[in-house]
Amino acid sequence: MSLPEALARPLSVPVIASPMFIASGLDLIKAQCQSGIVGSFPTLNARPAEMLADWFDEIYEENDAFAAANPGKPVGPVAANLIVHRTTDRLEHDLGVVVDKKVPIVITSLGAREEVNEAVHSYGGIVLHDIINNRFAHKAIEKGADGLIAVAAGAGGHAGALSPFALVQEIREWFDGPLALSGALAHGRSVLAAQVMGADFGYVGSAFLSTPEANVVDGYRQMIVDSSASDIVYSNLFTGVHGNYLRGSVENAGLDPDDLDVSDPSKMTFGSDRDGKKPKAWKDIWGSGQGIGMISESVSARDLVARLAAGYRQAQAGLGQAA
Repeated sequence: MSLPEALARPLSVPVIASPMFIASGLDLIKAQCQSGIVGSFPTLNARPAEMLADWFDEIYEENDAFAAANPGKPVGPVAANLIVHRTTDRLEHDLGVVVDKKVPIVITSLGAREEVNEAVHSYGGIVLHDIINNRFAHKAIEKGADGLIAVAAGAGGHAGALSPFALVQEIREWFDGPLALSGALAHGRSVLAAQVMGADFGYVGSAFLSTPEANVVDGYRQMIVDSSASDIVYSNLFTGVHGNYLRGSVENAGLDPDDLDVSDPSKMTFGSDRDGKKPKAWKDIWGSGQGIGMISESVSARDLVARLAAGYRQAQAGLGQAA
């Protein structure tokens, strides 16, 4: 199946930047798009809600200006991430802005909603829904999603536990539409490997937390640089949904990362109360995927994308030589 127009434009490397709560601010989004990949952000990052329309206006205007000043360089589209869980009180407002601004790509998370898909389709946009298993993938497509983001083991933030080999192959047995793979992708080799397995795009997030454009505190940025896969903790304590977090941030919150409580999976929660204080995901407990061992220094988002593209091309050349 050919890719829809929103995803078929030339990119510097076949990567969709994953939307990161708080961290994906305007500077990072614009740098991602202007580096030639799909930039994205959770709409909840625009605060107050009235700022969301202004965010899209600024992104569109500056991306267009960059494209005009740099003919021949790919500029990626922007994707808006809507959290469609019942606890999200901004969904109606944010969806209205997305429709008004005709955002080309919408990423939906924590639930598949037919009415959201229909609203995006009303102006020609496409919906990619993130899933952690094949059952959820079927439900998303049945409810009208155009494509899928397979969130496999090792992904940053809310993540699944399945091997990417198993998850992608199960999906490709029945679905030939757009598919991105998330899970420990921080090098161009990994992006190519995702395509070899059957995905169309790599879905890269945690690596961008090390960049100066990321809207994170310096301690978070440095912990990404200093950590590796062994420093990642998988727990549902902090939100009620299993996710991957930096061990150091859990320890800094006064918790034992090897002895964490389990939250009620039927609820969205924010951790256990310790002496009247609750460590909060993303603010106190920092999300990260297992691929950060590839990140040894903080470089700009543009340089990071350039490195991903170079690694991707080198891996392609290496496969050609092996053949």
